[in-house]
Amino acid sequence: MTSLLLLALVPIAILIALGTWLRQSGFLQESFWPQAEKLGYYVLLPALFFHSLATAELGDVPVRKMMLTLVLSILVVAALLIVLRPLFKLDGPAFTSLFQGGVRFNNYVGVSAAAGLFGAQGIALAALANAAIVPTVNVLCVLVLARYGSAGRLSLLAVAGQLVRNPLLVACVLGMAAQAMELRIPGGIEPVLKALGQASLPLGLLCVGAALNLSAAAGWIRPIGLSSVAKFLILPLITLGFCHLFGLQGEAAIAAILFQALPTASSSYILARHLGGDAPLMAGIIAAQTLIAAVALPVMVITLTPWL
Repeated sequence: MTSLLLLALVPIAILIALGTWLRQSGFLQESFWPQAEKLGYYVLLPALFFHSLATAELGDVPVRKMMLTLVLSILVVAALLIVLRPLFKLDGPAFTSLFQGGVRFNNYVGVSAAAGLFGAQGIALAALANAAIVPTVNVLCVLVLARYGSAGRLSLLAVAGQLVRNPLLVACVLGMAAQAMELRIPGGIEPVLKALGQASLPLGLLCVGAALNLSAAAGWIRPIGLSSVAKFLILPLITLGFCHLFGLQGEAAIAAILFQALPTASSSYILARHLGGDAPLMAGIIAAQTLIAAVALPVMVITLTPWL
């Protein structure tokens, strides 16, 4: 397991490092990166999730156990962060960034690592994990931003609008619906979706590297530390507990731990900027957690796997 995980993480690290170099060297124009992120978020990654869920062979996957484990562990950590909020001594917008850092996850790193560990089955497990986590964290983060963000409290209609327009959420819902109804993707469309999905991973990891800005992390040691403890320690441990509670074992359990120990998503910055969060702090958390994950992710997965 140790060697497999490290081998799966090596190409991820190289692509992230390459993205950092491409951004800092100016090899590509600065305007490229926002457009690449937009392409990945609205087109490539949704294509990957829809295709993976619609075509996944889930016969041997404990779907219910895995989804319950992932969703309930996130809800527990979210509730814990909200209850402890007064102790953090942060203003509302800063708390929303800490909250996102504690519960959101980087899809690109997770899917790439799962594929490297388990091949095609890893893609199916990753798609299932996304189907459980994406709706959960998006609902929670939008609600927290609506409550504590500087933009003021959003109406229920505005919150619903944010969720309905989320491309990852829509792709997961459509993919699960196609899977449930046993619909087959037309022959001329399926290869297109597959190709778009495959393109999402290297491009997404390059964008993760390009978004790294360590100078943005220097001034926020405390909130970065708190969000990282929640993300890399508390959430995986609680997930391990739910794995035992529901009897989740094998590759599905390892994938669950893997996805709960991922760094926060770069899309957190976009949400913070548009819904009144502390966007500079969010950028610092993203940069710091991406680097911390290089050590924390393999340590947590390797340490907790024998206990599954």
